[in-house]
Amino acid sequence: MGTSVAASDVQKNFGLWHDKALQEPVQITKYGRETVYLVSADTFHQLWQSYQRSMSTTDLTDEEMDLMRAAQTPAEHDYDYEEDAEPRPGPGMGR
Repeated sequence: MGTSVAASDVQKNFGLWHDKALQEPVQITKYGRETVYLVSADTFHQLWQSYQRSMSTTDLTDEEMDLMRAAQTPAEHDYDYEEDAEPRPGPGMGR
């Protein structure tokens, strides 16, 4: 996802990385570890709008819950539980 750059390089060449962030997210690292991203204002606002649309299912109306209950999984994405018949160990169970 985007370009990765050391924080020290962003500090020295902020204008360059600012312009790059207008095109794609810039991953900024410190001591080789991802710490922050520099993104355009448009990208930030899109992410923020998406975040604000998130809600709890308790906030849904009865009609919206009915639509969810009636929804069908498309055949190409349907899962056959019989294919995974071997039980998996749960918490506290050995392998």
